[in-house]
Amino acid sequence: PGMTGIQLLQQLRQSGSELGIIVITAFGTIDQAVEALKLGADDFLTKPLDLDAIREAVFRVLERQRLSLTHDTELSHFHGIVGKSQAMQSLFHDASRLAKSDAPILILGESGTGKELLARAIHQESSRHEAPFVPVNCASIPADLMESEFFGHVKGAFTGANEARKGLFHSAQGGSLFLDEIGEMPINLQAKLLRALQEKTVRPVGGEREEPVDVRIIAATHRHLEKEIEQENFRSDLFYRLETFSLRIPPLRERGTDIEHLVFALIDKHAEAQGKQIEQIEPEALNSLLNYSYPGNVRELENAIMRAVTLSEAGVLQHQDLPERLREQSSQQKSSTDTTPTLSGEVLPGTQIPAPAPARWPSLEEVEKRYIRKVLEATGGNKRRTAEVLGIARRTLYRRLEDSEE
Repeated sequence: PGMTGIQLLQQLRQSGSELGIIVITAFGTIDQAVEALKLGADDFLTKPLDLDAIREAVFRVLERQRLSLTHDTELSHFHGIVGKSQAMQSLFHDASRLAKSDAPILILGESGTGKELLARAIHQESSRHEAPFVPVNCASIPADLMESEFFGHVKGAFTGANEARKGLFHSAQGGSLFLDEIGEMPINLQAKLLRALQEKTVRPVGGEREEPVDVRIIAATHRHLEKEIEQENFRSDLFYRLETFSLRIPPLRERGTDIEHLVFALIDKHAEAQGKQIEQIEPEALNSLLNYSYPGNVRELENAIMRAVTLSEAGVLQHQDLPERLREQSSQQKSSTDTTPTLSGEVLPGTQIPAPAPARWPSLEEVEKRYIRKVLEATGGNKRRTAEVLGIARRTLYRRLEDSEE
């Protein structure tokens, strides 16, 4: 009451509602239909109504929403790994393609970037997903036990070998063996690993015959293996065998606005795990989480959020709940700059303001509008590309641009 259907449609879309909307009118014209669709209606019907037409219109709206939801989920997640940035989208694409083969893969990345998560995701995406995924950290196994751990041993092979034992290759039969920190593997064992890769057989310690194995190798390291080769700590032939298909996980500092999605996804994850409900985040706490440098990458971010959720009270995540190093860097940034940080930690043009009092900062809505305009400028006014960069639907972008012009 008190407004037209077009006005109601406008109000719903301006409020951010993603509801499917079908406009029904007794006096439909082409101009009205065009206006309704431009304002965000999903379909436009005129009376008298035909039940089949209504059914088809509802089906079309539901199908579009299903496809949109599926597309958004595929874009932002890869088997539980969150990432909407261009770097992560490219990584997901390459990982998905490589998962379809049985070739060895080498995952490169700094500590804490999620190398094991990516290895698990590749396994889940592959035809081997119903077989075991066996992770092993090469740095955690004593050098004198490593050969037995990987290839197994026969009874009496060495002192204490009172019975035969299968190795990790046998445990991963039909599946994937993840060799984390492969740069720590002793060079004498590297030769035997290379033989296992080439021949698809292993010989248990003390054994006299080769045993066939069907295992896909996924290796990972934070080291520069080329330098290790120069120092004769890593075999070049093994490196070239693994490096044919390599994936690099970018550090968190190179992932742009991914940190925003990660912060909220991890808060939800740990709140649910602890049976808590986080209803509010102090602005200062959010600012610290978004602008910290994270030398420990996603692992450090997750640990910080797990701690904060654990310490939170009354559904509020406060600045004091964060680790001291995050709070300290935040206070140093505030005292050393008089510019306004954006959600991604960049500085927007034209936002010079006195920094000491957070209460004087622009509202989140103002920062969002400026950020959208900045991305739009960077893409040369290309709205499709802008929507992709922001990780939102084009319809949502149009609505927010209209809001910013009011």
